[in-house]
Formats: sequence, structure tokens, C-alpha cells
Amino acid sequence: MNNTTLSEIDFLGCKILGVQFNECRRFLLSFRFENCSLRLSVFYNLKLKEACFNKCDLQEADFTETDLTNASFQECNLYRAIFDHANLEKADFRTSNYYSINPETNRLKGARFSLNGLPGLLERYGIIIE
Repeated sequence: MNNTTLSEIDFLGCKILGVQFNECRRFLLSFRFENCSLRLSVFYNLKLKEACFNKCDLQEADFTETDLTNASFQECNLYRAIFDHANLEKADFRTSNYYSINPETNRLKGARFSLNGLPGLLERYGIIIE
């Protein structure tokens, strides 16, 4: 992906494992994923405002320092995905599952979560939710 330009690209039903999207050219970078397997993919330090991930397997994906303002994660598996120092303001996680997001190290103002996702925000505190 080194120096690849991805502008207004739709990935539909793709299996994309371990791809380092952070190596792409950042100018006009925009894409949408639907029904894709993106396990172990890296989105480190990218500006992905309003990115759309729909029904994707994002297990162990790395979103460290990524700007995901207004991003949409619809019915995604975020098991062991990394969100560290990410901007998740106004992002929508309501229908996704298995995420673990630290509210102390990520920007979450206006982000949307379901009640079922509450454990993924509080697990670091050792709180038991029944």
C-alpha cells in the first residue's frame, strides 16, 4: 500500500488481512468498507472523518491516533481492536460489539454506544455489570 492513492473507494465483500492503510497517500484519502474482513489492518494516525465500516470483521485492527470523527461502525466485530489516543467524537458504535475503548485516552464527546456496549467502556475499571 506504500504511496497508493485511495480516493472514494468502496470495498465490498473483501478479505483484507493485515493491510497497513497508514502507508497510503493521505491526500484525498477516503474509503468505505462493507462486509469486509479487515483483521489485523492498521489505520494508524489517519484522518478518517465520516468513514463507514458496515458489517466488518475488524478484529485486532489498529486505530491508534486515528481521527474517526463522525465515523460509522455498523454491526462490526471489534474484538481486540486498538483505540488509543483516537478521536472518536460523534462516532457511532451502537450496533457493533466486542470493543474495548478507554474513555481516558480517547476523545469520545458525542460518540454513540448502546447499553450492551457499556462493558467495553468500563472494563478497565473492574466494574461488574449485570
